[in-house]
Amino acid sequence: MTQLKSKGIILKTHPVNAIRTTVAAFGVYAGLLGIEHGLFETLQGNIAPKGIRIFAVSGPGLPFPFGHEPAMTLVPNFLITGILAILAGLSIIFWSVLCVQRKHGAAVLCFLSLLLLLVGGGFGPISLLIAACVAASRINKPLAWWRKCLPVSVLPHLAELWQWSVVAALLWVPGEFVLGQIFHLKNDSHQTLTNLNLILSYPMLGLFALTVITAFAHQIENMREQRVP
Repeated sequence: MTQLKSKGIILKTHPVNAIRTTVAAFGVYAGLLGIEHGLFETLQGNIAPKGIRIFAVSGPGLPFPFGHEPAMTLVPNFLITGILAILAGLSIIFWSVLCVQRKHGAAVLCFLSLLLLLVGGGFGPISLLIAACVAASRINKPLAWWRKCLPVSVLPHLAELWQWSVVAALLWVPGEFVLGQIFHLKNDSHQTLTNLNLILSYPMLGLFALTVITAFAHQIENMREQRVP
């Protein structure tokens, strides 16, 4: 908590908890992606998939220029799979925003993440949720190990980078969609664009990891400033 003086009035402000904010942002994003998968799966109706690995969106007219919305499900029914994916996505949003700071909050988030993966929530959201679970495990923790690993000279720069890395991580997938629309990219039977999407996913995963690390740095800096009289 810091104090600001304005016209003789002391205003108390609470610093942003970067770790919890990151978990909430990633959890909401992943939950929405899971819900999106679920909605398309329900549209395929009360039919059984051909196997555990499925495509959330059927037919050649996919609305996305990259990828075929691959997913997996242990439930042999598209309609039920979609409903469960929607419920799991909603649960992740609720938990990551309101309850993840509680005792065993990270463990519950890990369970919900695994559930989303197994009921058709897609492979994309799980990378977000892995990063969110790692960050959630450090909420309200002293971050002693990270204090040792992150050089003191680098900490302020990483802390300043946190907000930018959050924005970049969240805008990566929408950016792919916009570029696909601009260049009129369409899905093809040979999955060329799917393979390209896999290549583009590597920097995206790097952004997720960077966001978690910069969130730790931001939180360490906040705790250091609070100790300074």
